[in-house]
Amino acid sequence: MPIKSPFHQRTSQFCQSMNWKDWAGYYAVVSYDTNHEQEYFAYRHAAGLMDVTPLFKYEVTGPDSLHLLSRIMAKDINKVKQGQVTYCCWCDDDGKILDDGTVSCLSQDHYRVTSAEPVFHWFHQNARSLKVTIEDITSRFGILALQGPLSREILTHAAGGDIASLGFFKLIDSTIDNRRVTITRTGYTGDLGYEIWCENNDALVVYDAVMESGKNYQLIPAGLAALDVARIEAGFIMNGVDYFSANHCVINSRKSTPFELNLGWSVNLNRDSFIGQQALKKEKKEGSLWQFVGLEYDWDAYEKIFANFDLPPQTPAQAWRTAVPVYNKNGKQIGRATSGAWSPILKKNLALASIKTGNFTMGDTLHIEVTAEYERQLCPVTVCKPMFFNPDRKRD
Repeated sequence: MPIKSPFHQRTSQFCQSMNWKDWAGYYAVVSYDTNHEQEYFAYRHAAGLMDVTPLFKYEVTGPDSLHLLSRIMAKDINKVKQGQVTYCCWCDDDGKILDDGTVSCLSQDHYRVTSAEPVFHWFHQNARSLKVTIEDITSRFGILALQGPLSREILTHAAGGDIASLGFFKLIDSTIDNRRVTITRTGYTGDLGYEIWCENNDALVVYDAVMESGKNYQLIPAGLAALDVARIEAGFIMNGVDYFSANHCVINSRKSTPFELNLGWSVNLNRDSFIGQQALKKEKKEGSLWQFVGLEYDWDAYEKIFANFDLPPQTPAQAWRTAVPVYNKNGKQIGRATSGAWSPILKKNLALASIKTGNFTMGDTLHIEVTAEYERQLCPVTVCKPMFFNPDRKRD
């Protein structure tokens, strides 16, 4: 049975839909109302506040903490300075991704790591003989994600003037209503946003203070359904949907590498040894089997598919996470779309997909399966970069 996050007393009061799910053993709100569209538009036009406590959280301390993280992560953690956060992934010996998350440098020899899956024991296995302490702090801290174009104004009101100068993927220690918090300029919506870490005992006070600060900025609580649409627009991958952890794959063909998921920018090959380095160097030299891309549906063709059955085109508000075949112009399957959504702000049908290398170039037209009146049809899609929504305010 799921457990309650430290914010549950508040989120349960706001959740009118009673639409919950189990996220990593915690109760998590899917949508607060019967439809999540208002929450989605809060992310894109005002601000939404989401409880992301279920993320697995670890503290790595000690004189060898940097050495451990540098050995585990594909990115060079030596470049991460105090007060910085970085996105990274970690792999097995064959260069296949185990998980992705963030590493924050709080001070020298003091780091925090977030992940989608538990990695405590794997970290410990790689820490043998090192002077390092690894602590699972998942149940000690609550995290709120404050996301949207007005999030800076809200957080400045709640925490003070330092927020205005907080750079992209940076962190600061601050206070909200006299409670100590750590604020990172990070998020999973692809928009301007922040994440607020606080001790469990301070969670309700912090939540109330942020909501009070957002009263004049149209701040509302937001859930997972709205987040799923936003992260697809941003082109962000999801473990268990767009790729699978190598730990859980029975066959090798289900495994993925960072290069195959468009995460090559998060891999630093020419540095000290790290897990999977040799395999990734070989792949970099020989090429990857798959490429991760974005797909934009041809709206006229999509509309016509449904019109043939006297039906309006389907634009479901909910994002989908079912793998859908993708074909070339000759009808040969060359990949699969792993998640997709109708984008209310872009007015487009979008999908994220893995396509076999050598079967396309950017801008090519491929075809994706669409089901209309229980019949499978093929709809043209244009191949593009997997980042459909990328506003300047995210980094400004």
